[in-house]
Amino acid sequence: MKKPFLFIILQFFCILLGSKAQPQSILTKGSSQQVEHYDQPFLVSQNGTFSCGFYPDPVGINVFYFSIWFTNSIDKAVAWTANRDSPVNGHGSKIKFGHDGNLVLRDVNGSEVWSTSTGGSSASTISLLDSGNLVINDRKGNILWQSFDSPTDTLLPYQRLTKGKRVVSALVKGEIGSGYYSLYFDNDNVLRLMYDGPVISSTYWPNNALNSVFQNGRTSYNSTRIAVLDRLGQFISSDGFSISASDLGLGIRRLRVDYDGNFRMYSLNMSNGSWVVSWEALPELCQVHGLCGENGICDYLGDQIKCSCLPGYEINNPNNWNEGCRPKFSYSCNKIQSRFVQIPQVDFYGFDLGYKDKISYDDCVQLCLQNCTCAGFSYRLTGTGVCYPKGTLFNGYRSPNFPGSFYLRLPTDSNDSILSTSSKLDCTNNRSDIFLGSPSMFGASQSNTKWTYMFTFIGFLGALEILFLVIGWWYLFRGRDVPQSVEEGYKMISYQFRQFTYEELKDVTGKFKEEIGRGYTGVVYRGVLDDKRVVAVKKLIDFSQGEEEFWAEVSVIGRINHINLVRMWGFCSERRHRLLVYEHLENQSLDKLLFENERTLQWRERFKIAFGIAKGLAYLHHECLEWIIHCDVKPENILLTRDFEPKIADFGLVKLTKRGEAGLNISQMRGTMGYMAPEWVLNLPITSKVDVYSYGVVLIEIIMGIRVTTSLSDDTKGGIQSFVSEVRHFLQCNDEPEITGLVDPKLRGQFDWEQLITMLRVATSCVEEERNRRPTMDEVVKDLMAFEERDDEPSSSSW
Repeated sequence: MKKPFLFIILQFFCILLGSKAQPQSILTKGSSQQVEHYDQPFLVSQNGTFSCGFYPDPVGINVFYFSIWFTNSIDKAVAWTANRDSPVNGHGSKIKFGHDGNLVLRDVNGSEVWSTSTGGSSASTISLLDSGNLVINDRKGNILWQSFDSPTDTLLPYQRLTKGKRVVSALVKGEIGSGYYSLYFDNDNVLRLMYDGPVISSTYWPNNALNSVFQNGRTSYNSTRIAVLDRLGQFISSDGFSISASDLGLGIRRLRVDYDGNFRMYSLNMSNGSWVVSWEALPELCQVHGLCGENGICDYLGDQIKCSCLPGYEINNPNNWNEGCRPKFSYSCNKIQSRFVQIPQVDFYGFDLGYKDKISYDDCVQLCLQNCTCAGFSYRLTGTGVCYPKGTLFNGYRSPNFPGSFYLRLPTDSNDSILSTSSKLDCTNNRSDIFLGSPSMFGASQSNTKWTYMFTFIGFLGALEILFLVIGWWYLFRGRDVPQSVEEGYKMISYQFRQFTYEELKDVTGKFKEEIGRGYTGVVYRGVLDDKRVVAVKKLIDFSQGEEEFWAEVSVIGRINHINLVRMWGFCSERRHRLLVYEHLENQSLDKLLFENERTLQWRERFKIAFGIAKGLAYLHHECLEWIIHCDVKPENILLTRDFEPKIADFGLVKLTKRGEAGLNISQMRGTMGYMAPEWVLNLPITSKVDVYSYGVVLIEIIMGIRVTTSLSDDTKGGIQSFVSEVRHFLQCNDEPEITGLVDPKLRGQFDWEQLITMLRVATSCVEEERNRRPTMDEVVKDLMAFEERDDEPSSSSW
């Protein structure tokens, strides 16, 4: 009897332990899991579709992520990852939903790698919903945190993509870490795909860049900025874009920005657990930017692509085409020492050094030779010669539909042996792969060279015949009354940012006759371009940058487009001359309206200006292609439109800083006394917090309507820090009479109390002497945004 009894007891404990080990869809505070138990999910959705827990790196050893994945797919496809760029050790790491309500991932050494930052809240449970959303709820069921708010490379049905969120690709196929491609809502409310690589950034979808937003079937008027996929396979965006899966109907789906830059919808085949592509944004992958890197050419071969280097170039890294190709030659700027090699049906997107139509091939050659930075030019005949000199060769592609050739600039003494190398293609049937060939002019092996040349010659004759037919038709039936063409569209885009000659800008400004401003970096003159646009031309002084460095920086700034930043339209870099061409605002700068103008800025206008400046600086610091520190934020550099929308001027060339850098070591102090942060005097590395400090001073001046930097400069008054200390005391004590006394008396008590309190708190935190205690401009924007739209009119204070 004892043996059966012991057997029953042991069986009972086994069942009990087994039941505890079964994964659940909801857990309470105190639940945790060690990485060693990664084979047992931390959570599983009730319908079993999703699992959550430690996920082993597909290519790493002893490396793990905290992820959500599709339980029934054969590849256990990841839908979301908490620590995609910070994997943890496979021994000793732990995930815990603590008693304080915070979900924390810790590495083997106990360091916090990631958390939901819900500690101290009323959090009660954590659960994995059937939608794939990991959520933390309070006792009433309210969501305190959810994974849907921080997408990685995937969007699930009913997961909304909204303003400020990005879906970012993986770097390499099969890996989890962040890559170069992202899906996001741009500042014009349009859903776009962007390549943000190590060297350049550019948007490439909607893919027909020659068309306007509306010609691409989008609208920029809807500022809602919401895009969502439903269970039926319909994806709808607030900019008017919508698509449906090829297998429309109920099913398990996901949208993903793939490592190759394409945006695809996948449907799960429940019979075998495989994924099927049911829609993709770009059927031809060569439309994706950055695939083949600098000096690389992308060839689309039916259901695959191949990268190759330009003639005379070789690949930098055979394992990563994003790093592009390097030249096997060197040449000086002497135009006599340059020649050009024709590459038929090849073009490069962007980086135009100008645009010329109705130009001969020989004149196009001379146009490129006159510019040291010109690496070649695109020349095409579409009824008239069109020339696009290129400063940098990115986003190259070969297309039989391209009606022209690219002419690559090479040194005269380069021999033909460097222009071709053997090639071996690595081809498979997976259309998501980039098929890498060794660098060569045409991407073919030497044994196929004669066939390549033959087909090229035949293609050239065919193209020539078509060209003659098109020209004949144009003259016979259309005459010279041609509507807007593709070339005109290309001209419009490339003309938004271009390189000017010094003589051009001298003529534009009437020999620099009308000075409209000056600062420590240069003098600004008014000018009028040939197309009647009024511009502000700034002559830089004491500018030590070389021509290539200058071009690199202004090319980044030229792509910046934000409603609260003055737009740069071009530049000049010629011998010792460095000039910048900006849009010109006819209205006054903020200092004129605050301190000199008889017209009083109303409170609503002041708040709008303060909020707009914050958004512009936040864009420079956090959203821009490269982080930009202004270093001279002051009322004189804030220009106003007719409806008092502020535009920050004179930004950009103070300094560009790469993401992740701790700070800049600038040799000399820059800025304006009174607005300069203490770190300038202390000779500390300069960060974006110097702009935060300056913004705080400007914000105080907007509130008070006086030049604070002048009135508080007297040492007997204790300076700005003493004043700020008093303001903090007023706020802490809620001293309403003293707080009200800070407002510009010209407003006669007409202001919004809550907006005032928020602005004062923001201002005093911005001018902290210790820079680490200052907020970021993103945080400032969030603080002000809560009071952006107030329906009630500002009224007199009465308590």
